[in-house]
Amino acid sequence: MTKKFRPITPSLRKLVLPSTDELNPVKKGPLKSLTRSKKKTNGRNNLGRITCRHRGGGHKRKFRKIDFRREKINIEAKVASIEYDPNRTGHIALLHYKDGEKRYILAPQGIKVGDIVATTKGAPFKVGYCMPLKYLPLGSFIHNIEMYPKRGAVLVRSAGLSAQLLARGEGNATIKMPSGEVRLINEECFATLGIVSNAEHNLRVDAKAGRSRWKGIRPTVRGTAMNPVDHPHGGGEGKSKGNLPQSPWAQYAKGFRTRVKKNKNKMIIKSRRKK
Repeated sequence: MTKKFRPITPSLRKLVLPSTDELNPVKKGPLKSLTRSKKKTNGRNNLGRITCRHRGGGHKRKFRKIDFRREKINIEAKVASIEYDPNRTGHIALLHYKDGEKRYILAPQGIKVGDIVATTKGAPFKVGYCMPLKYLPLGSFIHNIEMYPKRGAVLVRSAGLSAQLLARGEGNATIKMPSGEVRLINEECFATLGIVSNAEHNLRVDAKAGRSRWKGIRPTVRGTAMNPVDHPHGGGEGKSKGNLPQSPWAQYAKGFRTRVKKNKNKMIIKSRRKK
C-alpha cells in the first residue's frame, strides 16, 4: 500500500509515500544499546576531497547495528517491534532472544510483532528463519545471503528484493539473483527465508527538491547545461546534444564495460546482461 495526498499545497502535489501501517506506533526511537552515532562524510574521502558528487547536508541520523550474521543457532527470538531505519530502504525488526539478548535484523515481508524466528539447521521453513543454503528447500525465495561462510550477509538486502534457490551440488548452491544473474554460492553460507519488507519503496515520489535535501542529496546539473571547460557535453550554440554519453572525466556511460576480462568470476553461471 502507498499513501497519496490531496494537492492542498504545492509540496503535496504528486507526493507518494510508502505506507507505514506495518511499523510500530510512534515511540521514543531505536533501542539505545543497538545504536551509535553516524558521522557524515558528504562524499569526501580521508583527504577531504570529493569522491562522490551531490552529497551533503540532510537530517541527522543514528546508525542501527544490524545482525547480518545470525549466528545464535537454535535460540528462539520473539519479534518485539518493526521499525523504520533511515539508513536503508527496508524496515528492521527488533528481536528479543530467550537468553535475554536483543538484536536488530532485516524485517522480511509479512513478519509481525509476536512472531517467533530463529537460526536453525532444518525445519521449520517459515519466513524470518535463517539457515545454511544446504538445508533450505529448492525453489524457496530468500534474502540476506552470505557470499562467504560466517562473514555476514552482503547480498539481497534492499527493500522488496529476493533471490531464488534453484539447485545444489558439489558443495555449492545455484541462486538466481534479483538482477537475473545466476551464480554459485557455497552451500555453507547462511540465508534468510522470505522477501525483504517495504516492497513499495520503488513507488515513492518525493515531489519536491526539499525531500532530497532531507536525505542528503544535493542538486545535479546536466552536462549539456555546462560550459565546454566543465563537461564533455558542455558548450554549443543553443541546445545541443552530447555526442557520446560520458562522465565529466570522459568515462563512457551507458554500455561501456569497466570490468577486467581476465578477472571473470567463475562462480557466475549466467550474466545479468541480456544477450
